[in-house]
Amino acid sequence: MTVLVGVPRERAAGEFRVAATPESVKKLLVLGAQVCVEAGAGEAARYPDAAYAQVGARVVTAAQVLAADVLLTVRRPAAEQIAAMRPGTLLAGFADPHAGGLDALAQAGLSVLAVELIPRISRAQGMDALSSQANIAGYRAVLEATAHYRRFLPLMMTSAGTAKPSRVVILGVGVAGLQAIATARRLGAQVEAFDVRPETREQVLSLGAKFIDIDLGESGAGAGGYARELSAQAQQRQQELLGERLKAADIIVTTALIPGRPAPVLVPEAVVQGMRPGSVIVDLAAASGGNCPLTEVDRVVEKHGVTLVGITDYPSRLATDASAFYARNLLNLLELVLRKDEAGTRIELDMQDEIIAAALAVQAGTVRFAPR
Repeated sequence: MTVLVGVPRERAAGEFRVAATPESVKKLLVLGAQVCVEAGAGEAARYPDAAYAQVGARVVTAAQVLAADVLLTVRRPAAEQIAAMRPGTLLAGFADPHAGGLDALAQAGLSVLAVELIPRISRAQGMDALSSQANIAGYRAVLEATAHYRRFLPLMMTSAGTAKPSRVVILGVGVAGLQAIATARRLGAQVEAFDVRPETREQVLSLGAKFIDIDLGESGAGAGGYARELSAQAQQRQQELLGERLKAADIIVTTALIPGRPAPVLVPEAVVQGMRPGSVIVDLAAASGGNCPLTEVDRVVEKHGVTLVGITDYPSRLATDASAFYARNLLNLLELVLRKDEAGTRIELDMQDEIIAAALAVQAGTVRFAPR
């Protein structure tokens, strides 16, 4: 028995990533799987069909790839793709479980490993697709800010004059925030950062940035390393104490997210009104409502003289490397699922494994995921 792993072409507008690269395909073959890739699936990420064929994958039609036993995707498949899948197929990728839509996957008789639900434990670090893609987003967000900020980031001393280093504030010190701090520091900016989890202070200082210490009266540390939603009183205090520091910033990058909840407001309109003309806010939480209420999803707008960037597809804008990281995440996940022995290769979903048990959002047509 041989398991066929399929890699369809992503259908979402603006999605240039692919769920497997030629390098990850080689390793899937070592696991005992056969691999088929939809024609053109990797082209936008600069992985041509010939590169897949060269390592042993079959390049096939959309209908053929959707008949595979295991499907690797970046985004949740389109409705027409789901309709063409066979009951019993195992789907692995971003399933966006908090946004609903799992019922359609269940009705198709699928099993779904949602990478967003992989627990943040040491064993699962190599499968943590949220972190691998957030790392890219944090880097690209700072570059996006520099593209819209019409001044230098570092100290510049020339015969024509001196430009002071820009002040950059990072709100939210998760994976994206840490990479944003590191990138802004490498570009020579003065960087400050804030997080509702006091334990992130040491990480901020280790990157050469300053930590904004404010007493909220409670900790925002939640389960699994994520932040939790603050009380209304603490949110109000946060806005009051942060406000003046934010008004003095040239660039603000916001990264604060709470799984399954709207993004917390960290930069209210009053702060934007108080910022210097030409300042920039890059809101990485735009898809979840935004950390600034003036942010517009997937648009760059100017309000009160401040440029607000609401782009939501940063990893896709670095599709080659983002795909390589993501493909490795999925490969590591499949190593827990594919079993190879003398009889061949089979799929085994071990519900005693805490990673599989947490990530399996749909099992054989039944929705298992329940939002908290």
